[in-house]
Amino acid sequence: EVQLQASGGGLGQTGGSLRLSCATSGMTFDDVAMCWFRQAPGKEREVVSCITPSNGDRVYTDSVKGRFTISGDNTKATVDLLMNSLKSDDTAEYYCAAAWQLTAAQAIRISYKRFEYWGQGTQVTVSS
Repeated sequence: EVQLQASGGGLGQTGGSLRLSCATSGMTFDDVAMCWFRQAPGKEREVVSCITPSNGDRVYTDSVKGRFTISGDNTKATVDLLMNSLKSDDTAEYYCAAAWQLTAAQAIRISYKRFEYWGQGTQVTVSS
């Protein structure tokens, strides 16, 4: 059974940093794209960043480019999201998700509804 578990959210300050981690089980990182999404109250879920763990390719949505870094550990089967220079707009529930037979570049373009497996959300709140 594939399971994803997100952790690391919490309260951050504007300009500060937080690191999220997604632990997986029941799956390998072969032929899969791993992504982080977020959903703010009253807004639709949006993709933040994706990685192809098998080759390290990574992509980001424009609003987080230069501030967030996604990384994967194939040995531990984890995917992290390092969030620097936090802004109030980063406040949201963050989710990790997996989609098979897609690259990161493909995964970032498709609807979140097409992702098969999700971790539970982890709340990130950025305050000034």
